[in-house]
Amino acid sequence: MRKHNLAFTDLETTGLNILKHEIIEIGCVITDYKLKVIEEFEIKIKPENIENADLVALKVNGYNDEDWKDAMSLKNALHIFSDKAKDCIMVGQNVAFDSWFLEYNFAKLNLKNTLHYHRLDTISIAWAKLHKKEEVNHFSLREMCKYFGIKNENPHRALSDAQATFELYKKLMNM
Repeated sequence: MRKHNLAFTDLETTGLNILKHEIIEIGCVITDYKLKVIEEFEIKIKPENIENADLVALKVNGYNDEDWKDAMSLKNALHIFSDKAKDCIMVGQNVAFDSWFLEYNFAKLNLKNTLHYHRLDTISIAWAKLHKKEEVNHFSLREMCKYFGIKNENPHRALSDAQATFELYKKLMNM
């Protein structure tokens, strides 16, 4: 696995239902296996069915028409993400959710997902390392950032959460 880069990835979506909601933002920090940053990027994606969005989700992730006016299509965004993250091991906070949305949308658009098949989840790693600590009751990104003193500049924005996940991963690996 050392020959694969890591792609610390976060998605923002218009809700939690994979059949009804859309990816509106991808944030990614790509590193080598020694955790040296190679590239960081964020892609805004134009929703096609904003009328189906969960209003709470839009409020949480800060979606507004003005900030997304120059956003690209999902197909173009997934092509860019796929090219940049090719053969990377995806790392995420609750990686199953983001991976699930990506896999579904790659398949829906008949695109090849070029990520490596392995996934790493910072919640699982945090649980393995911290579950015996009485002071740790929650393993959300917000709570883990608070516990480790990690500053997340813009919570629930894709790149900021990907960067915070990267910082969390480093803290967990140094325990």
